[in-house]
Amino acid sequence: MTRNTTYILVLSALLLLTTTSCDKYLDLKPKDGVVRQEFWQTKEQVAAAVNGCYASLLAPPLVENLFLWGELRADMLEARSGIRRQELDIINVNIESTNPLSNWAAVYTTINYCNNVIKFAPEVLRNDNTFTQAALNGYIGEAMALRALMYFYLARTFGDVPLKLEPTASDKDEVQLPKSSQQDVLNQVVTDLKQAEQYVQTNYGKNELNKGRITKYAVNAMLADVYLWQNDYQSSIAECNKVINSGQYGLVVGDNNWFPTIFYEGGSSESIFEVYFNINRLNPFYSMFSPSVSRRFGASLLAREEIFASNPEEIIEKDIRGDGAAFKLNDGSIWKYLGVNSGTARSSAASYGNFMVYRYADILLMKAEALNELGQGQEALDIIEIIRTRANALPETAQVVEPDDKNGITDYILAERAREFAYEGKRWYDLLRNARRNNYERSDLLLNIVANTAQLEFQQSAITKLRDKNSHYLPVYFYELATNKKLVQNPFYQ
Repeated sequence: MTRNTTYILVLSALLLLTTTSCDKYLDLKPKDGVVRQEFWQTKEQVAAAVNGCYASLLAPPLVENLFLWGELRADMLEARSGIRRQELDIINVNIESTNPLSNWAAVYTTINYCNNVIKFAPEVLRNDNTFTQAALNGYIGEAMALRALMYFYLARTFGDVPLKLEPTASDKDEVQLPKSSQQDVLNQVVTDLKQAEQYVQTNYGKNELNKGRITKYAVNAMLADVYLWQNDYQSSIAECNKVINSGQYGLVVGDNNWFPTIFYEGGSSESIFEVYFNINRLNPFYSMFSPSVSRRFGASLLAREEIFASNPEEIIEKDIRGDGAAFKLNDGSIWKYLGVNSGTARSSAASYGNFMVYRYADILLMKAEALNELGQGQEALDIIEIIRTRANALPETAQVVEPDDKNGITDYILAERAREFAYEGKRWYDLLRNARRNNYERSDLLLNIVANTAQLEFQQSAITKLRDKNSHYLPVYFYELATNKKLVQNPFYQ
């Protein structure tokens, strides 16, 4: 099956299961009138429902929001002429509950698709004698892992959020839910992922499926990440080692083919899980970054001149992840989703670069972070060197750090993660995760952002706001408060 054919099927499933917003919180009835008793009859319908879960990731504005939540509050983006007011407000830490970027509805739509699979797919065992328990478990495992991934994004972005584990299938279903604590949400994420690890496959038989569907190793990658947020470093290392020891992944060679192999062709040996876009469902990044339209963002001066230490006069030696990969140095445009290779751009009609969720370099650097927190600084530094060597990192960005200098190694890892995952929606989460440890011992990681991003007239107020840890999470969108009386606003915005 070709990639396009695969995703036409996925999009067909999405159309079958798509829902519409109503006047009740998370009211997600099927728009086309398909009811539970009529749908959950065959294994093919279960497969279509799971495909619909994946396809919902492609529906606007989900991936766009995941990217913006992970980058807008950090230090790698620079506002350009096409920036939207709500985006500029977040950069300036001038955030209100009416900001549409605080609307979590698209994420809960995907969660509801997953809840439907988890709840109703077991009924098909009674209706289709060709459907096996093993096949059912595999589908449920994928749905649980996708649900966990969505809740992981919500917990990191909003803090406390409603934890809805049952589908909204009729008007009788409970839709008025209070928030659960961030820790309870993360605990549920771990529970779901541990169950999914037992259920999902290690190999679906085709490379595009192994990269575009949840495998056991994608689950391990998610668990490693969640454990870092929970400060459970031994468990994080154990999950990283499962991926490393699988022998299924490796770093793509750091030459001129590195960029097109990972970001243009997609599905590389380094990829663990990525969201596949295609000609029938373009990603949202062309209008964000392209110089040919009124682009909203460019690469920040900090990213170009300090994080990458780019030198426009240096032609031969360069970090392969910088000019011609993350950005174009000549105009500061963000290139990761626009380029075919380091010099050739995509057209707007070919804006279907995949959105990376996890790749092998992430596993290595998460392990380095956990090792450093456990006092194994030299092992962490060794991993950093592996990543830097592959990327031909410039000597100017090397840091001389002693193995027992935990804060110094933290800074080195964060700088390397900034270079490695530039514009992959990870930077704010990386900074927040490290800042909040030990009762915000490293709050400087967040406070230092302001001078490089916020407009001058907002900088003092932004610093004052960021000193309050509740400001590190977005507000509950005003519409949700109006329609769900059990919800309360995040403390900072009350």
